[in-house]
Amino acid sequence: MADWEIWIVIGVLGVATALTRSAFWVVGHRVTIPPRVQAMLRYAPTCALAAVIGPDLLLGPGGEVLLTPANPKLLAGIAALGFYLWRRNMLQTIVFGMLVFTLLRVSHVFENTL
Repeated sequence: MADWEIWIVIGVLGVATALTRSAFWVVGHRVTIPPRVQAMLRYAPTCALAAVIGPDLLLGPGGEVLLTPANPKLLAGIAALGFYLWRRNMLQTIVFGMLVFTLLRVSHVFENTL
């Protein structure tokens, strides 16, 4: 691809992004969203987060599903879920989950060196 083609693609993508994002702002004042759609949209962030986190927790290094105790991400995720259900504090849950994940990773590395 030539340099000018790359710049055209960047420009077209920038315009497309601006149009799609501003369309909600421009049209949103004139169109009312039905209550049922509004209720469904409340779950969009949760679904997006699950779509990002789910594969990371469940897939191993080769892309295969790894549902064993050898998967430190899955174990840390389960521990973080339990901690959240107990404490109901998101910041503490993130710190706890990362601490558990780090300890599992360090212990795994330590076991492999022996």
